[in-house]
Amino acid sequence: MADVLEQLRAALGDRYEVDRLVGEGGMATVYLATDLRHGRKVAIKTLRAELAASIGADRFLREIRVAANLQHPNVLGLYDSGEANGILFYVMPFIEGESLRARLNREQQLPLHDAVRITREAAEALAYAHEHGVVHRDIKPENILLQNGHALVADFGIARAVDAAGEKLTQTGMAVGTPHYMSPEQSLGADHADGRSDIYSLGCVLYELLAGQPPFDGPNSRAILARHAMEQVPSIRIVRQSVPEELEDAVLQALEKTPADRFQKMSELADLLADLEPTLATRRTASRGVPAVRRSTSSGRSTSSGVQVVKRTTPVAILGEKWGTGVRLWSISAVLLAVLTVGGFAVWRMVSEPGAAAEGSAREAPASAELDPNHIAVMYFEKAPGSSDSLEYVAHGLTEALINQLSSVQGLQVISSNGVRPYRGSNAPLQDVARKLSVGTIVNGSVAQSGDVLRVNVSLANASTGVELGSKSIERPRGEVFALQSQLAEEVATFLRERLGHEVQLREGRAGTAVPAAWEMMQRAQEEAKDADALAAAGDSAGATRKVASADSMLARTEALDPKWSDPPTLRGWLDYRQSRMAPLAEPAYHEKRIDDGLAHAERALRLKPDNPDALEVRGTLRYWKWLSNLAGADDAAKLYASAEEDLRASVRINPEQASAWTTLSHLLINKPAVGEAKLAALRAYEADPYLSNANVTLWRLFTTSYDLEDAIEAKKWCDEGRARFPKDYRFPECQLWLYQMKAIKPDIPQAWESLKQYVELSPPSMRPFNQLMGQMRVAIALAKAGLKDSARSVARRSEGDPSIDSNRNLAELATYVYAGVGDKDEALKQLSVYIAANPDMRAAMQKETPWYFRDLSEDPGYKSLIGDR
Repeated sequence: MADVLEQLRAALGDRYEVDRLVGEGGMATVYLATDLRHGRKVAIKTLRAELAASIGADRFLREIRVAANLQHPNVLGLYDSGEANGILFYVMPFIEGESLRARLNREQQLPLHDAVRITREAAEALAYAHEHGVVHRDIKPENILLQNGHALVADFGIARAVDAAGEKLTQTGMAVGTPHYMSPEQSLGADHADGRSDIYSLGCVLYELLAGQPPFDGPNSRAILARHAMEQVPSIRIVRQSVPEELEDAVLQALEKTPADRFQKMSELADLLADLEPTLATRRTASRGVPAVRRSTSSGRSTSSGVQVVKRTTPVAILGEKWGTGVRLWSISAVLLAVLTVGGFAVWRMVSEPGAAAEGSAREAPASAELDPNHIAVMYFEKAPGSSDSLEYVAHGLTEALINQLSSVQGLQVISSNGVRPYRGSNAPLQDVARKLSVGTIVNGSVAQSGDVLRVNVSLANASTGVELGSKSIERPRGEVFALQSQLAEEVATFLRERLGHEVQLREGRAGTAVPAAWEMMQRAQEEAKDADALAAAGDSAGATRKVASADSMLARTEALDPKWSDPPTLRGWLDYRQSRMAPLAEPAYHEKRIDDGLAHAERALRLKPDNPDALEVRGTLRYWKWLSNLAGADDAAKLYASAEEDLRASVRINPEQASAWTTLSHLLINKPAVGEAKLAALRAYEADPYLSNANVTLWRLFTTSYDLEDAIEAKKWCDEGRARFPKDYRFPECQLWLYQMKAIKPDIPQAWESLKQYVELSPPSMRPFNQLMGQMRVAIALAKAGLKDSARSVARRSEGDPSIDSNRNLAELATYVYAGVGDKDEALKQLSVYIAANPDMRAAMQKETPWYFRDLSEDPGYKSLIGDR
């Protein structure tokens, strides 16, 4: 770069005083200079050498003349262009503002009116360019500059020249455009892209301005482009409910896969956005600009990869998420380890918190709600009375295989095995089950054996009335269990076709093994694992450990029966993870051995089947668990974290319905920190399977990420849903108290005291002393907001605690907010100093980014003195 800078200075010294390098992109390098003739600041862009060689000087200069003639208020114009000592360059105005990317990095999501206005201005610039025969082909936030808040579209100069280079450029291996914003047709080559490709790219930009991330992501360019071409665009309104439907519709039309289905002219999109602007200008939208700061129990250090590697003194706080303004410490001794079934076998997932499988976890439909027949529950098949226990394993395996096959049918919403498992062996009336699960169709079945022949009776019922709609008996030799699975699925599909009135296309079911004995042994191992879960939930860790060992032994026999089946070693990896989670904290060597053994099982499974999403998930989970447990050396921690993220992303890319992998990925992203992505991952988990054993944890994470994003509407929504589904979970009275800190929530003092009472009563006994004080401090915040200053001070003073109960001094952080709210800034700063002294790593974090709840205090000189220079 120094050589190029000197070459520019030598060649252009008579016209420009070239100052310094100010930026680099995929195609060009930018230098700040002064136009000596006109006395103005300019930006000189030089093309990368390989790009310049592909285009050629004559073609570049010829094509850029066309772009130089673009004159529009929202187009960043061109002053000059040429060749200097073999370097191709062009000169533009130097913009004192920032790029749209810089604003997105700072705010994550833009206010609705700003997002629409900026996109509309960019659309008007592009519409003008299209009318003059110029397609940009590289629209992205980096190429939209903001001057006094208004959009300027840059780099038309490269666009047409690159377009003209065509096949020659492609042969160099350089990609034109950016995968996150590239239309499906553009990835096929220049000849396939016209102005409608820019419409798609601008639609991706608007999606990101609203949702906080592009519509599609992936580990590499090829994966991202494949998702653009094949996957449905996720709804923005799920992430951000304040987005009007008509705005989401505009974005989705811009992002149609087929160009003929999009807006046909950029001016159509610009006009539609212009019509929406006046109504959005009057909307009150919460700021999502400053995510709350996350902090560790000890010190943190930044790595070159940008990951904040949190080192904790012991694994006690392994799942302690400390961000926002409260402590979320989950003691391992209180953890319930969740077992769920994915892909036909049981797998151990990221731990849930106390009460993960508490009653009330079903999403009950209102009594008056109409039950949709496309919403289906396959109840666990029962073995015939008097049959051997081995037949129960077969019955449960057939049930889970059927659930998996029906779940792949487009248009059906099938309750996961986690959702129906609580009703296994239950005599609950069909109408009660239907209301609890919000389903309109129920499949029931039973399995009997006569000699070597299995007989399966299956029936379909209208869940609203309990009336049977059809039944069938199927018989097959026990050695033909895989053919039995296929026939069973086809019979149920036939019933559903008659019930729903449309075709039900089944995906081919694959057991993963062709050895019936291996399949049956796998079912037995699953049952042992589920029994271990029940014992762990009851506090019988010794019994749970014995069951885990029994399951592992059965899985070893399963592997011997079919060495090519990747599912048994995958489940063995989950069992090792499970045992690591149960290991005493005083035995780190055993703890680490279990993780390493689990990783070895996962590696073996992936050698057998590299695209197994369950094996990728267990490897990613174990790697992340090892990182959380501080078992990697300082030099390896960042690599371990990155590899865990890569595995989990690969798992959900292969199977977007891998709910538990989304849950773990969400936890990982919080520690990155990437709170917006963490929320989206939690949302994907909840959409994929709202009946996960730790669904309460997912709901809590959806609440806390919304809270950290300062989105009061979303935070209240998830808090309310958590309280409705998990009325015995202490977190959801707690989140009611958190809400009073948000400006958009009006304090209700009687309700605050009632929420405090429920919060403390529902808390585990070991947590009650601290939670009592923390809850009181949050009531003090509500009192301060309500203008009851004396009461707020009184409650805060008796809630301050001491290091014996609050070693991290998180109560002092809450007290800071209380005293600031009643106008006592001196006391507020005193409390903040106590908190900073106990958490010294927070000073640097708060220098970088002020938590939204300290925004009003941040301009005080005392605050600046305490935190230091930014």
